[in-house]
Amino acid sequence: MLSISVEEFLHWKKKQLSKGGDQQSFAVLLDCLGGISISDLNLIIINSGRNLHLKKNLDFLESIWNEHLIKSCPIQYLCGITFWRDLKLKVTNKVLIPRPETELIIDIVFNIFRKKSEKLFFAELGTGSGAISIALALAYPFSDGVATDIDRDALEIATKNYINSSKNANLKFYCGNWWSPLERFKGKLDLAISNPPYIPQETYEKLPKEVKNFEPKVALLGGEDGLKHIKEIIQKAPLFLKEKGWLILENHFDQGEKVKQLLIKNKFTSIEIVKDLSGIGRFTIGRYK
Repeated sequence: MLSISVEEFLHWKKKQLSKGGDQQSFAVLLDCLGGISISDLNLIIINSGRNLHLKKNLDFLESIWNEHLIKSCPIQYLCGITFWRDLKLKVTNKVLIPRPETELIIDIVFNIFRKKSEKLFFAELGTGSGAISIALALAYPFSDGVATDIDRDALEIATKNYINSSKNANLKFYCGNWWSPLERFKGKLDLAISNPPYIPQETYEKLPKEVKNFEPKVALLGGEDGLKHIKEIIQKAPLFLKEKGWLILENHFDQGEKVKQLLIKNKFTSIEIVKDLSGIGRFTIGRYK
């Protein structure tokens, strides 16, 4: 541990932020590599007479921050870690950085299945870093989950994240496209969840360079209209869900009504478009029959 004065640290912090970037990314850098959380920072400011203990020296932290600013590389990839809900997850450029708005998927599940003692059988399609499945496996310890991804590198990361986050063994990972690895589970799922690639081609071309140049295209691009993967997931979902089983999908901000119609066409009921904290129809949910 490296010890420096609070005064020196705060002067350095002000200098770094004056170069550009945002407070949230800087907080990730300090937490992941410096070993200082936001709550630690608040205490530091209150008790300014104390010395501060860092895991890495200021020169090293500054070099990472400069790389972030110069190359526009997401700070999570440079640190190799991101925070999502109460999870600390390993991430590389093989997986999408899980977004704060996606955290609401877990709350949607909590609203449907209120008892944490329930014995659910759930699946996540396209798990990436494993964030959603791991959060559910932890929240419902008596349940079992399966998670799929087409990319073996992503599954390796998700598996490591699960091992680091849980002492249980109630989540298994399978490699393959959407439903294809889950043939043995037809008609057995209480719940299926997916945050699939849903960005339309035209929108993808205009994405910020920190997203387009670094995050995996396969996890973002949803075909010409953005609905290519969502259609496939919905069409095959009835084969895998139990009667009264739920499907929860994240979609693009303007796709809710189209996804709703796809669910109706495939005999889903209790369909609802759920808004995120910005008032955007971010999720579409439905119950099979």
